[in-house]
Amino acid sequence: MAPRIVLDTSAVIAVITNEAHKPELVRVTRGMELLAPSSLPAEIGNAFSAMFKRKRISLEQARAAIAAYRQIPIRFTDIDLDQSLEISEKLGIYAYDAYVIACGLQHRAALVTLDRGQREAAEKAGAAVLEVPV
Repeated sequence: MAPRIVLDTSAVIAVITNEAHKPELVRVTRGMELLAPSSLPAEIGNAFSAMFKRKRISLEQARAAIAAYRQIPIRFTDIDLDQSLEISEKLGIYAYDAYVIACGLQHRAALVTLDRGQREAAEKAGAAVLEVPV
């Protein structure tokens, strides 16, 4: 059985939009079982809507990125809502961020994130974080 890791939105977006971190993210996740909370598709949609508002991406580019996203073998998992809300309240973070942390804790899997705030919150909650060199 492959080691498990939990992906957050920042890591997935970096890969599917071909950001500078993509090669390193692909390298550190190769051979791993990729997990994410079942909220990930909604979070990705929200990220693209924010990019539309800032005129950072076109609809055609977003569709190409979504096609790439659909090729990533991510296993979506349900989260423990009570645990997630406890994490959210304790750390003062959004529920979506708490879902990722709860997923990591539930599956005893390290998180992969490019978001410094998410990394710090995960560490405070006792979740492992896989460092991605920047």
